[in-house]
Amino acid sequence: MTPVHYHTGAFPPSDIDWERLLPLIGRAGIAIGRYEGGLDGIPNSDVLISPLINQEAVLSSRIEGTQATLSEVLEFEAEGKPNDESTPKKADIQEVLNYRLALDKAIESMEELPLSQRLIRETHEVLMCGVRGRNKDPGNYRRISNWIGPEGCPQEQARFIPCGAEHLEAAMGAWEAYIHEDAPDALVQLAIAHAAFEAIHPFLDGNGRIGRLIVPLFLVEKGLLAKPNFYISEYLERHRDAYYDRLLAVSRDGDWTGWCAFFLEALISQAEMNRTRAHEILSLYDEKKGWIAEHIPSQYAVSALDWIFKNPIFRTSYFVATSGIPEPTARFCCSRMIDNRRGQRHILMITD
Repeated sequence: MTPVHYHTGAFPPSDIDWERLLPLIGRAGIAIGRYEGGLDGIPNSDVLISPLINQEAVLSSRIEGTQATLSEVLEFEAEGKPNDESTPKKADIQEVLNYRLALDKAIESMEELPLSQRLIRETHEVLMCGVRGRNKDPGNYRRISNWIGPEGCPQEQARFIPCGAEHLEAAMGAWEAYIHEDAPDALVQLAIAHAAFEAIHPFLDGNGRIGRLIVPLFLVEKGLLAKPNFYISEYLERHRDAYYDRLLAVSRDGDWTGWCAFFLEALISQAEMNRTRAHEILSLYDEKKGWIAEHIPSQYAVSALDWIFKNPIFRTSYFVATSGIPEPTARFCCSRMIDNRRGQRHILMITD
């Protein structure tokens, strides 16, 4: 099999079949608008969307081969032993946690910076800090060639060979200029930007995760979302083979339209899944709000519930130390939750 090489000189594309994409563009815009509109009606949406952030971190890392479940990640955090990579599983979990930290860093940076190479490099530095990629020059573009294929394969057996290191600066400069252009449609622009970033593959490791993290950041940059809370990895993980095949076809065949159609379908499907899940979380929150008010007669009851939604598996000591609730009240809340947790769905706890 002859490797496919990066499409030097063919970005940005000039031959998009807009007639084919127009119906999908309309549907995708409506789907994202419905998702954003649904969040507008949710009080304290940052708390309620936090489970989706955890899920995105798990699934985006899983696409790259990381094997860790959401429960394993939450249980690891509850143990309170950060930076423990003593087993392959724990190393996988650390990568998931770093993805979440990287997203937080990017969100914070966007308060002062536009979506840019600088922001991406700073985010990559957080993503790769203290994990298996720590020796892969976090925050810096690679200075050597790399290739994508079966683990350990030589370059001639690779599936894809990204942009050469000597062309990276120019390629990323063109990419950054493109994302700030006034394009005919922002969602197609996002599709093209994502594919181009993955094909350039500017870092030694972490490119896929950074590329998917760019999706919500771009939607905020273009004013399609108020906050970067749209996560697409669930769809891409379910359709992993098609995802990689469509990306490969861009460089191999120049099939930007086929890729854009796939990506728009992903946005449509994921927007509906995200909207449904957000309302399921709201329903659960409302249910637990009534339950906690009944069993914990305290002005801090709702504060405790908000904290639990962000930390569904925890130790009592961690709750007491970080919830911001006075210690006697915090311990009382925990004791009441332990006494009444039987039959309560989705409330998990590890006690000291």
